[in-house]
Amino acid sequence: MLPAVVKLCCGISYPHLRTMTGLQRTALAVIGQEITYRQQSGQIQHQLRPQASLRFHEARPEDVKPAKADELFYEQQGREAMSKALSMLEDKDGWKAEITESNGDVIHSKVLSGSRKVFRLEAVLEASVDELYDLLFVRVEEMHQWNPNLQHIKVLKHVGPETIITHEVSAETAGNLIGQRDFLSIRHSCKRKSSVVIGGAAIHLESFPPQAGFVRAEDGPTCIIIQALDEGSRKSRFTWLLNMDIKGWLPKSIVNQALPRAQLDFTRHLRRRLDLS
Repeated sequence: MLPAVVKLCCGISYPHLRTMTGLQRTALAVIGQEITYRQQSGQIQHQLRPQASLRFHEARPEDVKPAKADELFYEQQGREAMSKALSMLEDKDGWKAEITESNGDVIHSKVLSGSRKVFRLEAVLEASVDELYDLLFVRVEEMHQWNPNLQHIKVLKHVGPETIITHEVSAETAGNLIGQRDFLSIRHSCKRKSSVVIGGAAIHLESFPPQAGFVRAEDGPTCIIIQALDEGSRKSRFTWLLNMDIKGWLPKSIVNQALPRAQLDFTRHLRRRLDLS
């Protein structure tokens, strides 16, 4: 069913098919203490232990003002991220079951080249496609109100009606020696009557460099697919590809245990928010 949804919604052909989008950020709350981190790129230096009084730079929309040519470039980046993530989901080889919950939520994992692991969550939510699109894309700046693992999310730029640039900061958690992380992402959405795809990936902007006291993690290519379960039904099938590099020195075994649990954690908070609707 997925190929039909993708082709109908996005008009993308295979095999040329990587926000949530701010969703990957919940993984950070699951990870506890970390060993000391230092940036090795030689371009950016981060403070290893932020002071208690440290405040992140409040992102403002005027911080990012792409010109028309840049807007086309960002839109293309968003589309390419979505295409690569969908292609990853379409490849049926190599997926292995990780977690099966009593409520029907299932997570599978797959190891990519370079031994990086990605995770695919599948769940059924008591909400329409429009409701979920509104919460996860249109009103993404309100996500911290119902997701306690997110401190801050700001749309820096609307690049056309379907693409946005966002800055996010994870919530501070006890026992985390490094402190919070931030994310700079491009998000692209494709909406139709019975389905929505939201794709995204990390983006680099000279006008918004990594900030002192934060480790800039990177997500993507990643995507969320929301499909109406049945015609006329208020339920939706929710598929989320989680692909994230937290940029620390934690052993992969710990990260790979934490990330799928973070998906379940986020989905639980999302269901609680939907119960209030």
